[in-house]
Amino acid sequence: MTRSAHIDSFAREHLPPREQWPEFRFDLPELQFPEQLNCASELLDRWVRDGEGERLCIQGAGVRWTYAQLQAQVNRIARVLVDELGIVPGNRVLLRGANSPMLAACWFAVVKAGAIAVGSMPLLRAKELAQIVNKAQVSHALCDARLADELASAMTQCPTLRHVTHFHSDAPDALEARAASKRSAFDAVPTAADDICLMAFTSGTTGTPKGTMHFHRDVMAACACWPAHVLRAHRDDRFIGSPPLGFTFGLGGLLLFPLSIGASTVLLEKASPDVLPAAIEQYRASVCFTAPTAYRAMAATVAGHDISSLRKCVSAGEALPAATRQLWKDASGIEMIDGIGSTELLHIFISHTEEEAKPGVTGKPVPGYIACVLDDNLRPVPPGTVGRLAVKGPTGCRYLADERQRQYVQDGWNLTGDAYLIDADGYFVYQARTDDMIISGGYNIAGPEVESALLLHPAVAECGVIGVADAERGQIVKAVVVVRAGHAATPALAKELQDFVKQSIAPYKYPRAIEFRASLPRTETGKLQRFKLRQEAQSS
Repeated sequence: MTRSAHIDSFAREHLPPREQWPEFRFDLPELQFPEQLNCASELLDRWVRDGEGERLCIQGAGVRWTYAQLQAQVNRIARVLVDELGIVPGNRVLLRGANSPMLAACWFAVVKAGAIAVGSMPLLRAKELAQIVNKAQVSHALCDARLADELASAMTQCPTLRHVTHFHSDAPDALEARAASKRSAFDAVPTAADDICLMAFTSGTTGTPKGTMHFHRDVMAACACWPAHVLRAHRDDRFIGSPPLGFTFGLGGLLLFPLSIGASTVLLEKASPDVLPAAIEQYRASVCFTAPTAYRAMAATVAGHDISSLRKCVSAGEALPAATRQLWKDASGIEMIDGIGSTELLHIFISHTEEEAKPGVTGKPVPGYIACVLDDNLRPVPPGTVGRLAVKGPTGCRYLADERQRQYVQDGWNLTGDAYLIDADGYFVYQARTDDMIISGGYNIAGPEVESALLLHPAVAECGVIGVADAERGQIVKAVVVVRAGHAATPALAKELQDFVKQSIAPYKYPRAIEFRASLPRTETGKLQRFKLRQEAQSS
């Protein structure tokens, strides 16, 4: 470690012991970082410094900022943080709000001031916010005034949270009013490349959330690998999408990656499938990030919008079924870029370009990363054999004071919790989350494979597949299905779906139980929460 700029050393002191860190690899020339690095300055200030300040940078409802305008706003907010709120390098600052240019400006201000940005999802309730605040020992929060109530409720349980400042408010003490009185100059704190700048808490899990800690160099490494080698966007692209900035998929895809190449981004508070096609048309967006479920929903409506500006579509957050890939391609003419990433590794580490896309496969390791499939004894398995996905690269898991570090990192590998196989062509093929594998009658069955088969049926809008206890077979496959409009959820349809799956994949994998519902439980990022389906099945 180099000399830290952090005055508040809490985060550094609560990193895992070095022997529990994964092995880091910096094999590419672009991954050779200086000892002193502030990623906010690298992603924002350098464009103004290089004479590109008038380039369009960020858009949102009623907002259209150039790089110079965003920099000026960031600098004013940073002055509020330091001069009025007493923030020092290393303090943790909770950011709470839906996607917007102002939330992005807050993120950059926090990081530029040498503090640590702690993202949160807008839908989190007081109990969940309190878990994050207390685990990270957050001292300050910047919160959208419209989301103030839950945070106010959480504060009664959070002794370290001393300062909450609201934005998107006309109040005289709101962040906008305070920032307006400040000078638009602020020198970035000269942080070390391995100073922590970001704490991201995992989404969609049960129990206590895990906080992942990322360095300034991690942010720049994420920008140097997948975007440059796989996405291959250019500076005239306009990015758009649905994942929240509090989720690393959204932070990278909708903020870090466009700014790393001098492109622009559109940040929408609401970017649901019924809104996104019209927004793509309105803003002439060219690169879209969203989840497979959203692409499937949008495929039915994009014909009513001019999306001719769109040239790249990225899917992540959950596995991309082959049926959804084809449905979107038929509707839009665009081959999706699929990928797998994790909060622990910051962003995507296995993926493919449009030219290398194959239905039903995730891809190959992104340049800068290596990956393999291991058995339970951490030995590589032969091609075609299902095992545990293991990854190494320039980013990796460092949990905040959490015993689960020992589970995620073993023998230098990041073990993502995904079951994969490698096919004969070297492509990584997703099977399931390791806890989503169903063992029925001695067979290992991947729930997502059954979901992919069901989604090929014209009556199925969404589905989730789980294993439920069975006295005879140990477990049986159960499918929870949402039907498309115009189809009736009847026993006859259930039998038809069972026969359909038997004809599509190995018959032993068919769902012996089918339940019809109006909706499925999903995270704020659109990820199917199979664990909730399992919990409901166990309690019934």
